[in-house]
This record gives sequence, structure tokens and C-alpha cells, in this order.
Amino acid sequence: MRKITNYLILFAIAATVTSCVKKETSQYDTQAPNTLSEAEKAAGWKLLFDGKTTNGWRNFRKETIGSAWKVEDNALALTKAEGNDGWQVKDGGDIITDKNYQNYELSIEWKIQDCGNSGIIFNVFEDENFDYVWQTGPEMQVLDNVCHPDSRIETHQAGDLYDMIACNQVTVKPAGEWNQARLIIKNGKAEHWLNGRKVVEYEMFTEEWEAMIAKSKFKDMKGFGTYKKGHIALQDHGDLVWYRNIKIKEL
Repeated sequence: MRKITNYLILFAIAATVTSCVKKETSQYDTQAPNTLSEAEKAAGWKLLFDGKTTNGWRNFRKETIGSAWKVEDNALALTKAEGNDGWQVKDGGDIITDKNYQNYELSIEWKIQDCGNSGIIFNVFEDENFDYVWQTGPEMQVLDNVCHPDSRIETHQAGDLYDMIACNQVTVKPAGEWNQARLIIKNGKAEHWLNGRKVVEYEMFTEEWEAMIAKSKFKDMKGFGTYKKGHIALQDHGDLVWYRNIKIKEL
């Protein structure tokens, strides 16, 4: 009788866990893409992509956006890889938000082509002295960990603080599947979340931060990682990539 009772308890626990998972998944999947729920609106969230246009985004140091960036399948997408000059697409280029941000939580979904590479770059300073967003802004890596060459480098995998801190666990989904990412920045403290797990945590603008930069490929880039406020950028690395449900809450 005791065994039966124990089995019933275990079954009830499993059923409860399964129910919770199903409820969370259902709630996430049933909300229309690129929209805000009433609860999100009340909490102060705002859309950075309306799902219909490229409004609010433009190329770095330009007032326009390259024609390779389009709205495709409810996503802001880099839609062609031909005309690649070695690492960027013709009529593509890195794109940035119109507005600068400092303390915020960014929620964004992304998927990448097979063997693809892109990135979410933040604290980007726009100035004639800089030609690319990555000369000033740190990056949350977007990558196909299976076959892109960067996946062999410890700090170059999906979710990493690119070339500085590796994820504490691998949570990325295969190429072609949607990943849910969060970037939280408040008073210099930052967290990277990927598919529900906190994978990277660090503090910027400290001696330790400067030491990390000094050991990275950005060590000779004056201004890298020094700006406390800036644009959020989506990287054109010459591969097809899709972004949707781009939402921000200033903190």
C-alpha cells in the first residue's frame, strides 16, 4: 500500500511539473508575434520592431536602412547572403536603434542559418571616428554552434560576451530554430540570458572590465566598452539571420 501511495505522490508531482511547463509554453506561443500583452504594457515594455516595417532601425552612420534588411515571416531579417564582400552583405550592413539606451532589459528572439553568424551589440557610440558598431559596443554572440568556425573558440559561441566571457552552460537551439534571449543592463552590471537560463554575468567600467578588454581582440580599439549609453545594434556578418519580438523595458 505504501508503494502505491508513493507512486501516486510521484505521479502527482510529475503531472504538476508537466502542467506548469505546458502552461508556460502555451502562454508564450499563443501571444501574437511582435505584440505586447496588457501586463507587458503595464510593466513599461515597448516594442522596438512592429512586425510590419523596419521603422526605428537604420544603418550605422546613415539615415536609411539597407535593402537586404526586410520584414520576412514576422521577423526583421537579413534576407540575402549574395554580394558578400567577405563578411557583410551588399545593401546590408549593421543596423541600429534610432534611440540610445543605458539601463534596460532587452528581450529578443533570433534564429540563424546553418553555419551562420550575427550578433546583438550594445552601447554603440555613433561618431565619424568609428566605422563599425563593434568598435565601441560589446556583443552578445548569435551563432550556429554546430558548424560555424567560431564555435571552436571558447568565448565566440552563442550567448557569449564575444571574445571575453564564455557561457556557463550551452542552451542554444539548432540553426533554423528560434532562440529567446534577454540582455539586462543596470548601472554597468550586465546579464545574458538564453532560452530561460542566465548564461553570462559581468560588471562593466571596472578595473576587471578594463583587464578583460586588454586581453581581447578589442584591446587596440580606443573607445571600445567605455560608453555607458548607446544604440543597440543587429549585426550583418554576411549570413541570413532573423530577429523578432524585440522588446525593451527601461530600468
